[in-house]
Amino acid sequence: MKNLIKSLSNFQNECPVIHKDTKGHNYTYADLPQIFSVINPLLKKNGLCFSQLLENEGIKTILFHVESGESLESFTSIPKVKLGAMNEYQSYGSGVTYYRRYSLSSMLGLITDKDLDAAGTQAEAKSLQMWKQEIDKCKSVEELNSFWVTSELFIKEGRNQDIISLFKTKKLSFTINQ
Repeated sequence: MKNLIKSLSNFQNECPVIHKDTKGHNYTYADLPQIFSVINPLLKKNGLCFSQLLENEGIKTILFHVESGESLESFTSIPKVKLGAMNEYQSYGSGVTYYRRYSLSSMLGLITDKDLDAAGTQAEAKSLQMWKQEIDKCKSVEELNSFWVTSELFIKEGRNQDIISLFKTKKLSFTINQ
């Protein structure tokens, strides 16, 4: 599993924030073609690929390390719901697409920016990108830990789990590369 984790860590360090450009009912989201256009070249570069299979009323997402054959699997049930004027097949197809997008995003650790609204969430997305850039400047565990100590109070007060995840991902990258 070491090869897969190392490649996934490299992928996560290179993958940018994916902006939500597709409009839904009162919200925006990153659709599958948009996500694929960002991740596919980075997956290839890092020797990774994925498959999403419909299985037992859900979707199984499998991430592969191409050279070693190592894999990571996740299963998500797809609830059967009736959506507005859609028939049951259309509703199920919509659910499949929705769960493909979110299960893949979860497995790869993708970050999509927040919806833009009057509460200033666009500034939060820019702030997260700034944090990622600063964390990526750290060249050792010691530098990362030092940056964490100076930032910890700010992060915890803001309860920003996305920033904490960036620190954890970078620390994991150092651990694997040693």
